[in-house]
Amino acid sequence: MERTDNMPLWVFLALMSIETRKGALILTWCSFAFTLFCIPLSYYLNDWWWLGMMIPITAWYWLSLQWADKHAAWPDVSSPGD
Repeated sequence: MERTDNMPLWVFLALMSIETRKGALILTWCSFAFTLFCIPLSYYLNDWWWLGMMIPITAWYWLSLQWADKHAAWPDVSSPGD
């Protein structure tokens, strides 16, 4: 993702290696799935570190995706023949 002048640093850091909206959605959903996986794992291991870390990270990715969608930060994808 290219950084624009109005893009906050927190959005750029979350999505800087993601080129498409689809990639950002995959990242967000995988993060959400791992967060859900951490609930029983944390209970079983009696170690809540991973869950406590994954909740804010997932929220960060989701909020960054929402900002990028609202401000049309994704590049237009043209067909390969163009």
